[in-house]
Amino acid sequence: MSQILHWVSDNQQILYIVILMIFLGVEVIGRVPAVLHTPLMSGANAIHGVVIIGAIIVMGKADQGNFLALGLGFLAVILGTINVVGGFVVTDRMLEMFKKKT
Repeated sequence: MSQILHWVSDNQQILYIVILMIFLGVEVIGRVPAVLHTPLMSGANAIHGVVIIGAIIVMGKADQGNFLALGLGFLAVILGTINVVGGFVVTDRMLEMFKKKT
Protein backbone atom coordinates (compact mmCIF):
# COMPACT_ATOMS: atom_id res chain seq x y z
CA MET A 1 0.00 0.00 0.00
CA SER A 2 2.86 2.37 0.79
CA GLN A 3 4.33 1.75 -2.68
CA ILE A 4 1.06 2.81 -4.29
CA LEU A 5 0.89 5.98 -2.19
CA HIS A 6 4.53 6.75 -3.00
CA TRP A 7 3.86 6.29 -6.74
CA VAL A 8 0.78 8.55 -6.54
CA SER A 9 2.76 11.26 -4.75
CA ASP A 10 5.57 11.03 -7.30
CA ASN A 11 3.17 11.24 -10.27
CA GLN A 12 0.62 13.66 -8.81
CA GLN A 13 0.90 16.23 -11.62
CA ILE A 14 0.45 13.59 -14.32
CA LEU A 15 -2.63 12.22 -12.56
CA TYR A 16 -4.13 15.73 -12.36
CA ILE A 17 -3.52 16.21 -16.10
CA VAL A 18 -5.16 12.87 -16.94
CA ILE A 19 -8.22 13.68 -14.81
CA LEU A 20 -8.48 17.11 -16.42
CA MET A 21 -8.21 15.53 -19.89
CA ILE A 22 -11.05 13.15 -19.07
CA PHE A 23 -13.37 15.98 -18.00
CA LEU A 24 -12.35 18.15 -20.96
CA GLY A 25 -12.89 15.28 -23.41
CA VAL A 26 -16.35 14.53 -22.04
CA GLU A 27 -17.33 18.20 -22.31
CA VAL A 28 -15.99 18.62 -25.86
CA ILE A 29 -17.57 15.42 -27.17
CA GLY A 30 -20.85 16.15 -25.39
CA ARG A 31 -21.18 19.49 -27.17
CA VAL A 32 -20.63 18.17 -30.72
CA PRO A 33 -23.86 18.23 -32.76
CA ALA A 34 -25.15 14.87 -33.95
CA VAL A 35 -24.67 15.89 -37.61
CA LEU A 36 -20.92 16.33 -37.11
CA HIS A 37 -20.38 13.39 -34.79
CA THR A 38 -19.97 10.69 -37.45
CA PRO A 39 -17.45 12.54 -39.67
CA LEU A 40 -15.37 13.63 -36.69
CA MET A 41 -15.32 10.17 -35.16
CA SER A 42 -14.44 8.44 -38.42
CA GLY A 43 -11.55 10.85 -38.90
CA ALA A 44 -10.38 10.33 -35.33
CA ASN A 45 -10.51 6.57 -35.83
CA ALA A 46 -8.32 6.87 -38.91
CA ILE A 47 -5.74 8.80 -36.88
CA HIS A 48 -5.73 5.85 -34.49
CA GLY A 49 -3.09 4.32 -36.76
CA VAL A 50 -0.51 6.09 -34.59
CA VAL A 51 -1.46 3.73 -31.76
CA ILE A 52 -0.81 0.77 -34.02
CA ILE A 53 2.66 2.04 -34.90
CA GLY A 54 3.43 2.75 -31.24
CA ALA A 55 2.28 -0.71 -30.19
CA ILE A 56 4.44 -2.34 -32.85
CA ILE A 57 7.45 -0.35 -31.64
CA VAL A 58 6.77 -1.35 -28.01
CA MET A 59 6.46 -4.99 -29.00
CA GLY A 60 9.69 -4.78 -31.00
CA LYS A 61 11.66 -3.28 -28.11
CA ALA A 62 10.20 -5.55 -25.40
CA ASP A 63 12.22 -8.42 -23.98
CA GLN A 64 11.24 -11.95 -24.94
CA GLY A 65 10.22 -12.71 -21.35
CA ASN A 66 8.16 -9.55 -20.81
CA PHE A 67 4.76 -11.07 -21.48
CA LEU A 68 2.89 -8.04 -20.14
CA ALA A 69 4.41 -5.66 -22.72
CA LEU A 70 4.01 -8.20 -25.51
CA GLY A 71 0.40 -8.97 -24.56
CA LEU A 72 -0.62 -5.32 -24.19
CA GLY A 73 1.16 -4.45 -27.44
CA PHE A 74 -0.63 -7.25 -29.27
CA LEU A 75 -3.97 -6.18 -27.82
CA ALA A 76 -3.30 -2.56 -28.83
CA VAL A 77 -2.48 -3.63 -32.39
CA ILE A 78 -5.67 -5.70 -32.67
CA LEU A 79 -7.97 -3.05 -31.15
CA GLY A 80 -6.28 -0.22 -33.07
CA THR A 81 -6.70 -2.10 -36.35
CA ILE A 82 -10.37 -2.72 -35.64
CA ASN A 83 -10.80 0.98 -34.85
CA VAL A 84 -9.05 2.12 -38.04
CA VAL A 85 -11.01 -0.27 -40.26
CA GLY A 86 -14.26 0.76 -38.56
CA GLY A 87 -13.45 4.42 -39.14
CA PHE A 88 -12.91 3.85 -42.83
CA VAL A 89 -16.09 1.76 -43.12
CA VAL A 90 -18.15 4.48 -41.46
CA THR A 91 -16.61 7.14 -43.70
CA ASP A 92 -17.28 5.06 -46.81
CA ARG A 93 -20.92 4.47 -45.84
CA MET A 94 -21.34 8.15 -45.08
CA LEU A 95 -19.93 9.18 -48.46
CA GLU A 96 -22.18 6.65 -50.23
CA MET A 97 -25.19 8.58 -48.91
CA PHE A 98 -24.21 11.62 -50.97
CA LYS A 99 -23.86 9.83 -54.32
CA LYS A 100 -26.66 10.16 -56.84
CA LYS A 101 -28.68 7.02 -57.43
CA THR A 102 -28.90 5.77 -61.00
